[in-house]
Amino acid sequence: MQETDASKAIQSPSDARAAADRLRAAVHQVIVGQDRVIDEVLVALVCGGHALIEGVPGLAKTLLVSTLARSMSLGFSRIQFTPDLMPSDMTGTEVIEEDRSTGTRRLRFVPGPIFSNVILADEINRTPPKTQSALLEAMQERQVTVGGVNHQLPEPFFVLATQNPIEQEGTYPLPEAQLDRFMLQIMIGYPTADEEAEIVRRTTGTRTQPPVAVIGADDVRAMQALVREVPVADHVVRYALRLVRSTRQDPAAGGQPLKVMEYVSWGAGPRASQFLVLAAKARALLAGSPAATADDVRAVARPVLRHRIQLNFNAQADRVGVDQVIGEMLRGVPLEDSSAPGARDLDRLVKPAGA
Repeated sequence: MQETDASKAIQSPSDARAAADRLRAAVHQVIVGQDRVIDEVLVALVCGGHALIEGVPGLAKTLLVSTLARSMSLGFSRIQFTPDLMPSDMTGTEVIEEDRSTGTRRLRFVPGPIFSNVILADEINRTPPKTQSALLEAMQERQVTVGGVNHQLPEPFFVLATQNPIEQEGTYPLPEAQLDRFMLQIMIGYPTADEEAEIVRRTTGTRTQPPVAVIGADDVRAMQALVREVPVADHVVRYALRLVRSTRQDPAAGGQPLKVMEYVSWGAGPRASQFLVLAAKARALLAGSPAATADDVRAVARPVLRHRIQLNFNAQADRVGVDQVIGEMLRGVPLEDSSAPGARDLDRLVKPAGA
């Protein structure tokens, strides 16, 4: 992709913050509100991760992703996932090509829509497992395999998938292995009354201009490199580990807050710890902060953990959601470091008196 005139070299956290501010302003030319959603998508992008966006129809999920791609001067592909979508419809296929001068024939690979920078996997849970496996390879390996040949995907490469939480008939639930590859699960809710009024004014009046590209692919790659350089103190890493380990019903993981013990059947794995620290670094970078703090960890805990925690029947019977369980963790897991993360301090905080 060609760089834009507005694109500036990003070499420091202050440059990254300025670029993020320009990007937010460009997106808000089209998208009204949804500040938290935009920030969480930006965290995934600068980390080089993928995000699963969940919300009811009509909340501008597709428009948000396409606007971000245009604002970053990146290639954009939308793939509508349906029950009859085949892997070759997404990855591409080999066609027979004949050389008329010699009469020889050979196979030529024709790339599919997955060969772009920003991929919108619309209603990802509506396609069968065979197509899901092809997408999983692209997400994890940054490549697709067709006819035994590996084809590398362009960089940067992001998959932003959407799910409809209210219509599950005819869907294929995503396997846990694929869910775990998504760095964040982002929940998008209804706009406020004022925001909805502004949406109506914008969409029923004179057609607005599309957003101008304010950063380019090189800027995104520079921000991804800067994220890895953001310092994080050991006690912040230990706090992130205590949060993740408190989701596990494993005696070796230490004590769990009461709601975790009652409602969680399966907790988050080590990839959650990695993404939690990395997302905290990205949030600090986008805010122009010199280092990631425990507040950054707490701010990204819900989108990092909510799709990695399996609730049991007790949670369903009591109408307890995963965000409520994570909130209990954030209240119960201590900020202070300890030689045994999540053990004695957590037991002391969450066990009832006299236990």
